[in-house]
Amino acid sequence: QWDRAGGNLLQSFDDALFFEAVVRNNGFGAASRATGIPKSKLSRRVKQLEDRLGVRLIERTTHRFSVTEAG
Repeated sequence: QWDRAGGNLLQSFDDALFFEAVVRNNGFGAASRATGIPKSKLSRRVKQLEDRLGVRLIERTTHRFSVTEAG
């Protein structure tokens, strides 16, 4: 199955789980350590989820992490 943006529905579900892990662990680095998934992969997949949804879910800066209202 494919979502409206042309992505695989299972990938979309995985991306949502990656987003949840990042939020639960308060950041990409902590989520990476907790899940064993590379930080770069978590960041890339959350970005793909944001692109598919058309909203920013996480504000990223070098030293700060915050969930947006949409997130």
